Amino acid sequence: MSENLNPEEENRIKKAFATRDWSEIKSADSWAIFKIMAEFVNGFEKMSQIGPCVSIFGSARTKPDNKYYKMAEEIAAKLVRHGYGVITGGGPGIMEAGNKGAKSEKGKSVGLGIVLPFEQSGNIYIDPDKLIAFDYFFVRKVMFIKYAQGFVVMPGGMGTLDELFEAVTLIQTKKIGRFPIVLVGKDYWSGMMSWITETMLGAEGNINADDLKLIELVDTPTEAVQVIDDFYARYLLQPNF
Repeated sequence: MSENLNPEEENRIKKAFATRDWSEIKSADSWAIFKIMAEFVNGFEKMSQIGPCVSIFGSARTKPDNKYYKMAEEIAAKLVRHGYGVITGGGPGIMEAGNKGAKSEKGKSVGLGIVLPFEQSGNIYIDPDKLIAFDYFFVRKVMFIKYAQGFVVMPGGMGTLDELFEAVTLIQTKKIGRFPIVLVGKDYWSGMMSWITETMLGAEGNINADDLKLIELVDTPTEAVQVIDDFYARYLLQPNF
């Protein structure tokens, strides 16, 4: 296995098995705690003032000529016209499309970036005062969830799945409110939803049937925004700006 690892990756694995004395643990972990606290404080201060928003998740690899890029851009523009701001991960691909759509309608365009060695910095469509960079994925995910009134999930990879199931789990366990979650792209998501229904629910009983009601599967930007509008119409709620 080590033949497939570069020296930096191999060193990280070896360090996980190394014995550290108390002074090393205290020094390294204590400073990490302060850095984590600083990221939370900075995020809370900036995000608490943005108003009603919808988080848009999706792949950083999606190109501008891809149909899902164009759909994400349209969804974001429609959300702004309906009174919402847009939150993305701040990078390229679907994230860029979401910020671009929000910017085109002069809406709030938020980017929650993550510091990674292989991805570029924030896209050009984020409001300058609403670009926040994080070192810790878990802090960033708190901001995605805590300050969103809905979630639109476009086709994506591992990170997108992580964000999707984080939102579903927190709603399922009643740690956050029952905010709408919309999967866009039936061709892309139907296989996963069939597995969840047939295997996770049907064969193994690892979830309840009601859990499936937490997710709506749609195919168009109009349907995606309609799900969110209909959800809040039931409670006679609407964005306050």
